[in-house]
Amino acid sequence: MKADRKNLIAVCGKGGSGKTALTALLAKYFLQHKNGKLLVIDADPTMCLPGTLGVRADITVNDIRERIIREARSAGNREKRNLARSLDYMLLEALVETESFSMLVMGRPESLGCYCPVNDLLREGIKSMASYFDTILIDGEAGVEQISRQVIRSVNFPLIVSDVSARGLQTARLIREVIESHNIIQYEKLGLVLNRVRNVYDARQLAQKTGIEIFGCIPEDEIIGAFDMQAVPLLDVPDDSPAYQAVFKMLSNF
Repeated sequence: MKADRKNLIAVCGKGGSGKTALTALLAKYFLQHKNGKLLVIDADPTMCLPGTLGVRADITVNDIRERIIREARSAGNREKRNLARSLDYMLLEALVETESFSMLVMGRPESLGCYCPVNDLLREGIKSMASYFDTILIDGEAGVEQISRQVIRSVNFPLIVSDVSARGLQTARLIREVIESHNIIQYEKLGLVLNRVRNVYDARQLAQKTGIEIFGCIPEDEIIGAFDMQAVPLLDVPDDSPAYQAVFKMLSNF
């Protein structure tokens, strides 16, 4: 990836495919090999990414969303305008800042119903905040619908993560079809990342049937499994980890 450009990467795929671990390894790569500021956004309602990166998020974007909805119900026009103007400050409250990167956690929405104006406000606020960063990594749900609706509508690279199971590859193909047929998100280049691969040749042969360009193959890695079991942040994975080496190779040749 070019060092002089802004990189926006959205990671999606079916549950259990390893999206969060891949996002953490991507973060490790950008922290080690690219200059500039890194923002990581956890857009998966399971909210596993903070622990995987070794940080804690006390306030989520959806906490802010609920606050806006609650206060707007009893507010007049002037108060509503003040709420909108204070959005940037509220988002800063939710921003987790470490010495090496920053993080936003979307969280789980609690209110039922459609609050499109609130989502639009938050999305514009996040877009404005993201403009101050050089690289933005988004760990999303299975598809990119939530990313488009609540986070951002344009990314450089959507990465669809899958294992080599028939169900996983079928889900990857469906995600690609939804992205392309419904024009959900604007992107530069979309690709497939095969995770927990044991045989690269066989995995590539199976994955070619999806019709999606294969960006990389991440091998099954006992180190990743051990770190996960012990709740050790994946940013501390050694550089010679097979999974991290595969991520390094993938991004170096992008």
